[in-house]
Amino acid sequence: MSRIGKAIINVPQGVEVKVAGQTVTVKGKLGELHQQINNGIEVKVDAGVVSLTRNSEEKALKAQHGLYRALIANMVEGVSKGYTIDQELVGVGYKAEAKGQLLELTLGYSHNVTFELPKEVKVATVTERGKNPMIKLTSHDKQLIGAVAAKIRSLRKPEPFKGKGIKYVGEILRKKAGKSAAKAA
Repeated sequence: MSRIGKAIINVPQGVEVKVAGQTVTVKGKLGELHQQINNGIEVKVDAGVVSLTRNSEEKALKAQHGLYRALIANMVEGVSKGYTIDQELVGVGYKAEAKGQLLELTLGYSHNVTFELPKEVKVATVTERGKNPMIKLTSHDKQLIGAVAAKIRSLRKPEPFKGKGIKYVGEILRKKAGKSAAKAA
């Protein structure tokens, strides 16, 4: 039995969950999200509570039971509270500037990198003297904001010796020692 799949989802005030066939629609103050559900999973909405059941004990269906419950719970939280991801640019001369839905990055390449964001993701940049530039992404769609943040990070991943690159705030990087061991011999 899927422990995650059996858990109910409490729907907060101001959030509306509708099931039409195999499509679940969640609507709230921050936006609207849709999710297709497998035929073996049944979604029930009763008095502010969403529950999921499956019609067989197949291994793949058990896994999808927990998956769809987690996806719907993320949708409910997203349209009510939203999600935020903070990233930090570590490196001399690294800069970030938001221009509407465009994010212009200076990452030590011979040219600036311009990254176009989807309309569902809002971006803000913070540059303070003496601190690393920050990128703040906000959205109601957890999957989309995670994919956008990963794509931005992939433009200049943190390198293992000095840690220069784009990293998530709070991310702990494992650094390598470098060549200092060879000089001692």
